[in-house]
Amino acid sequence: MTDRILTDDVVGTFTIGGDLTVRRLGFGAMRISGARDSDGVRDRSTARLLIRRVVERGVNFIDTANIYGYGESEEIIAEALHPYPDDLVITTKAGYLPGKIQRGHITLPAKGDPAHIREECEKSLRRLRVDTIDLYQVHAPDPFVPYDETIGAFVELQQAGKIRHIGISNVTAEQLAFAQRHCTVATVQNRYNAGDRASDAVIAACETDRIGFMPWAPILLHSRRVRAVASDVATAHGATLQQVALQWLLHRSPNILPIPGTSDVAHADDNIDSAWVTLIPDELHRIDEAAGG
Repeated sequence: MTDRILTDDVVGTFTIGGDLTVRRLGFGAMRISGARDSDGVRDRSTARLLIRRVVERGVNFIDTANIYGYGESEEIIAEALHPYPDDLVITTKAGYLPGKIQRGHITLPAKGDPAHIREECEKSLRRLRVDTIDLYQVHAPDPFVPYDETIGAFVELQQAGKIRHIGISNVTAEQLAFAQRHCTVATVQNRYNAGDRASDAVIAACETDRIGFMPWAPILLHSRRVRAVASDVATAHGATLQQVALQWLLHRSPNILPIPGTSDVAHADDNIDSAWVTLIPDELHRIDEAAGG
């Protein structure tokens, strides 16, 4: 199935901010800087081939961030695709510092002060080789900076023409409502999958206000019960567990825009092929039931 091209009628579309229409199955570019060649060596040309392959297969929505690969993700996207196709929407983020390893765990310190946001926006503009970022997301609320000050920096960038739309990430329903009092929120990006339904209330708010919802970790099913049911469904379709997880998300809400990511071309093809896995209502209900939905 890897030669099939994603089209609007296959996966459906969503219009971000009222004017950016994208296909509902996107690509998350967090890991592309880790792409490796046939010898297992990290290779930038392989990363460029990966991102080109995704677009060739019909994906027209790519999500990245300033900290992914310490800026390399944005650079690779530009190297591979610039000048960009007219229908391609690229979103990036600011609001974290690059991760640090502490006691064996990677931490991402939030950094939401306006000066940092403005500085990172200029860097992303240069790396992506654009004058305006289609969708610029607040990566996370900073507990040490008032959220309205962080959002205010994004509003200033929007007024200056450096960004087109504002998105927010890693928020509660209450934080979404707060942000909406200070700007027009085009998208929300939270962790969400069939085994992690903590953002159900956020999705409900997004549906009410026509806001796109971008689930990160869309195919990590930590719930054993959900995983078991999804595996049975996958077997019945000759599909993978990941493909079933993505199809469940596409059915969960018309506002959901899954952005599965990978550093491997074959894995990217498998994720895109999920668009042709057809689940019946009973299968979707069984997954919902296992998730407690």
